[in-house]
Amino acid sequence: MEKRRCGFVFGTKGHPVSEKFLLYHDTRWCKPEHRDQELYAMLVLEGMQAGVSWNLILNKEDHFRKAFNGFDPKIVAAYDDGKIEELMGDSGIIRNRNKIKAAVINARAFLKVQEEFGSFDKYIWGFTDGEIIDHHLSDEKDMPAKNELSEQISKDLKKRGFKFVGATIIYSYLQGIGMINDHCEYCEYR
Repeated sequence: MEKRRCGFVFGTKGHPVSEKFLLYHDTRWCKPEHRDQELYAMLVLEGMQAGVSWNLILNKEDHFRKAFNGFDPKIVAAYDDGKIEELMGDSGIIRNRNKIKAAVINARAFLKVQEEFGSFDKYIWGFTDGEIIDHHLSDEKDMPAKNELSEQISKDLKKRGFKFVGATIIYSYLQGIGMINDHCEYCEYR
């Protein structure tokens, strides 16, 4: 018998989710992530997602990883205008100049945070003292788009020079790295 999942994973009529989306929900979403390179990867992917579906981002994720050198922030931080132009011509990713530039700017800011805190993991998880916030949702309709924590982190990231880190993007990011667990109570992938 198939396990029960959060209701949103079934998409909407005419817009079903992909197998990659289901795998993401089942194995990565709301699961604690502490590897700095993956924390950076999720920040880029969440920024790229603004205005498009997460399903689309996940379907392009492998290509994003290849195009952005495995999301190594040290490499991405060194991207120049020529590399940005190359990425603008890559149909396998979201070709939005502002989002691509934000990935580079954020890589540079990410490295500064690592230098200051020893790791990005220590910085980001420090907002909750390493604790997971579990909302124990009974229904996905109860899931907020942002909250006080995402607003606080968004404000701090912006102060540190990060781009595409509004409170809604950061709320989704916090779910993506497992700081917030918004799996519904009935979901067997909690």
